[in-house]
Amino acid sequence: MAAALALGAPSASAERLPDTIDRVKPSVVGVATFQPTRSPRADYLGTGFVIDDGRLVVTNYHVIPETLDQERRERLVVISGEGRNTEVHHAEVVARSVDHDLALLRIAAPSLPALRLGSSDSARVGEEVAFTGYPIGMILGLYPATHRATISARTPMVIPARSSAELDERRIRALRNDPPMVFQLDATAYPGNSGSPLFRKGSGEVIGVINQVFVQGGREAAIGQPSGISYAIPSDRIRPLLQEYRNQSGN
Repeated sequence: MAAALALGAPSASAERLPDTIDRVKPSVVGVATFQPTRSPRADYLGTGFVIDDGRLVVTNYHVIPETLDQERRERLVVISGEGRNTEVHHAEVVARSVDHDLALLRIAAPSLPALRLGSSDSARVGEEVAFTGYPIGMILGLYPATHRATISARTPMVIPARSSAELDERRIRALRNDPPMVFQLDATAYPGNSGSPLFRKGSGEVIGVINQVFVQGGREAAIGQPSGISYAIPSDRIRPLLQEYRNQSGN
């Protein structure tokens, strides 16, 4: 009987997950465009999370709009907080990687709580992790949702281009010959989860960035008939962006 009870007991990481979520949530933000004359003024694009000095935000490159309507004062923003108790932060793109579908944003003060980047190289197939983001955006307010996941594989992934202008010869050759490796997850994510941090249940260290879901059909199918297969970019791909930003800013 004692052995049976031991086998059925929850793991230590599972017991710590609620505490980890409490620490992670303040660092998870919405990425949006903001236009003062529009209704609603904020147009939600995806999820992001805060790192480093509390003023850098990681998200997916495909989340960032190609253009902004300058005449109508549209701007890129990051939205922090929860529910309807939120704060809007002006943001600018300071580094990007089209090939790895990552973007680094710099937000206006004040700083926000930052997450720690872990080593994605140490992540193992079969490891249980979690991710937090905004799967349905800001329809009812900004309410973060957390989903459990299992790393099921490391697999090559072709990052989709947003437009034909991004499909130059160099990029096509690189994707064909040396496609980036990503985590395949046994988890259900939704389009709004793009940019969500994938983190370890116990420590909260970020080891990946949710960027795609496997779908058969369009966006509606991803929401109405999710496949349960999602993908995340390893967090080690963020560090070159950080270095690029520091080199440019002199930090």
